Amino acid sequence: MNSSSFFFFKIVIAIKLIIILLISHTTFCAQNSVVENKSKSGTKENITLIDSVIERKVDSVLALMQPNEKIGQLVQYSGSRDITGPSSSKKDQYKLEKLKKGEVGSMLNITSVASIRETQKIVMEHSRLKIPLIFAYDVIHGYKTIFPIPLGESASWDLEMIERSASIAAKEAAASGLNWTFAPVLDISRDARWGRVMEGAGEDTYLTTQIGVARINGYQGKDLSDVSTVAACAKHFAGYGFAEGGREYNTANIGEFELHNTILPPFEAAAKTGVATFMNAFNDIDGIPATGHKMLQRDLLKGKWNWKGFVVSDWGSIHEMMTHGYAEDKMHAAELAINAGSDMDMESYTYEAALKPLIAKKKVSIKTIDDAVRRVLRIKFQLGLFDDPYKYCNNQREQEAIYTPEHLSIAREVAKRSIVLLKNDNDLLPLSKNIKSIAVIGPLANDKNSPLGNWRAKGKYNSAVSLLEGVKQAVGKSTKIYYEKGVDLTIPTVEAGENQFSRPLKFNKDDRSGILEAVEVAKKADFVLLAIGEDAYQTGEGRSQTSIGFFGLQLELLKAIKKVNDNIIIILMNGRPMDLSEPSEIVPSILECWHLGSESGNAIADVVFGDYNPSGKLPISFPHNVGQEPIYYNHKNTGRPPVKNRVTSSGYRDAPSTALYPFGFGLSYTEFKYSNLNLDQAEIPIDGEINLSVKVTNIGGREGHEVVQLYIRDLVGSLIRPVKELRGFKKINLKAGESKVVNFKINAKMLQFYTANKKWEVEPGIFNVWVGGSSLAELKETFTVF
Repeated sequence: MNSSSFFFFKIVIAIKLIIILLISHTTFCAQNSVVENKSKSGTKENITLIDSVIERKVDSVLALMQPNEKIGQLVQYSGSRDITGPSSSKKDQYKLEKLKKGEVGSMLNITSVASIRETQKIVMEHSRLKIPLIFAYDVIHGYKTIFPIPLGESASWDLEMIERSASIAAKEAAASGLNWTFAPVLDISRDARWGRVMEGAGEDTYLTTQIGVARINGYQGKDLSDVSTVAACAKHFAGYGFAEGGREYNTANIGEFELHNTILPPFEAAAKTGVATFMNAFNDIDGIPATGHKMLQRDLLKGKWNWKGFVVSDWGSIHEMMTHGYAEDKMHAAELAINAGSDMDMESYTYEAALKPLIAKKKVSIKTIDDAVRRVLRIKFQLGLFDDPYKYCNNQREQEAIYTPEHLSIAREVAKRSIVLLKNDNDLLPLSKNIKSIAVIGPLANDKNSPLGNWRAKGKYNSAVSLLEGVKQAVGKSTKIYYEKGVDLTIPTVEAGENQFSRPLKFNKDDRSGILEAVEVAKKADFVLLAIGEDAYQTGEGRSQTSIGFFGLQLELLKAIKKVNDNIIIILMNGRPMDLSEPSEIVPSILECWHLGSESGNAIADVVFGDYNPSGKLPISFPHNVGQEPIYYNHKNTGRPPVKNRVTSSGYRDAPSTALYPFGFGLSYTEFKYSNLNLDQAEIPIDGEINLSVKVTNIGGREGHEVVQLYIRDLVGSLIRPVKELRGFKKINLKAGESKVVNFKINAKMLQFYTANKKWEVEPGIFNVWVGGSSLAELKETFTVF
């Protein structure tokens, strides 16, 4: 190209960019006007107009893009401290050059306003089209203000508070410059051995769906362009929680009907709610890796569900299809992934190497590439990044909107609502704040780090309020407090800044020196709070275990204390269901406290001393022992259901077939009675509706919350139906002696399932319905659908 031609070329490009800016400005003004009207009227027409404005913007940018720039939008890199400056790392230098060329669409793991601004600046000052980056991070249960781990928070069954905690996490993350989180986890998890069980909402499809929608609404708010919100990501699509044997990254053997009835509903609800992105999963499903699963991503998600966001791979999962034995090489892996519907490549460097030659060989169409790029650009426009690439980079907001007293106060509220009272013989709890003496004992009693849990984003090391601190702040001055650690839980601990994946899981089984000291203080105390359970890094990614018991010498400590003091309250801190069979036999009281986050100790003290009446309900079943795993309440009946003392039935010879503490279970300091279950009709057509009412009475002496749970069973179907399925719940508050009538509407949506006809429909027949305080609900009625 000669100099005059080159000059003319630059003129043309400049004119096009000016046109884009003008279009962007005028459509931005129109969009703002529409958004304002939307907030007043919320009409479907206004929403459609906003979408059409964004589509025109997307098309205008896409028309100017060269192939390498299109492919670049489908590339995501992990950042580092050196990405914006001098570095000896060849990989960092490589990423820097790609950023300058506009051949990167997103960065993850860059987390401060200063670093994000500098990284965005590289693109905006050097790249040809100046398409802004989107910055992502794993904000799973809080950013710097840490809330309970998702499994624990799910025990609150409090959708309003769950949405609020997600909105605070989004506000803090956005204040730090981020605009995309890899949450929520929508995996159904039935196996406590799986380390990532801590990240989801448990074993039930309906509960996971409701909580997932609440979290998405919390992260994304009503408008993604609001600078206090971030784009959410529904993950892992799909079947990851069904990993065989509970082993991380393992294959998932899932039938078609189980997939549709159990695993996919939370994801479909997420798509309909408008979640911005999806992330595919590491596992294969019946031989096909989720990353290359066309039926899931292309046909179902983007086709039948008509979802408009984009799919990001999990870390390196495109490249890993080669290890699976599904892809021959990098070229083949990229071909399979992009054609299946995986839009963005997270850290596998596969798309940037293979897509251009694949297009040349006509193995991937430019239409497929354009569809993926259009989806990425759409989210960037929705976030408002084209209007202001630095809109999230406000130093003052970063200083003022993170880890505030208000956020900590809400974290405390969410934490105490997440606590589940599993056992309370003789009403041992709550304790008086004026008791003479109390011993706080255990490896987790003064631990300020483990309560933060795994996946704690920017939660500061050792920043949680410990149990000991919470007790000291709660009791009166006359109460004598004793403390002993008793035993060590793990060696070594994770130090600040250390990579948790590099830390070995090692337990001290030899040092008993602290047990004697613990026994001595237990002798002196009226009551013992024994804090035992799991270290923060026993659960999470890569943390699957064959044992779900108490590691180290914790049970030995418990038994030694039991010999000198019967008034033991176990304060259980953990990220998965644990084997509580032995502790349940010998202690009068157990509080399931999970890893509760920043305000852990204060929240536990609120419950222990009666400032808050526990209202949590288990989102996942606790087994008698690990041999029962996977265990879940909504199992199928089999042809020979478990029958006591019958050998030829579906049970165990050495353990019950039921859970020790089942799904939906949780005690209170008061007692609730259910009565007068009534259906306004005994028979309805397929498209009919039944009004159900039940009377709930607080027959105890304290005010308290109760989660009223509705379960349904379709007795006969074209496919075997579970023995009981959660189909609704309401959390109510009752004063002592107060009664309330709680109403539910039973409609076709609650009764349908993915039938043998391979479609969602209601089948005529007889249905049982139960209402109660757990999956053990006994109050039952029957109705018929014709």
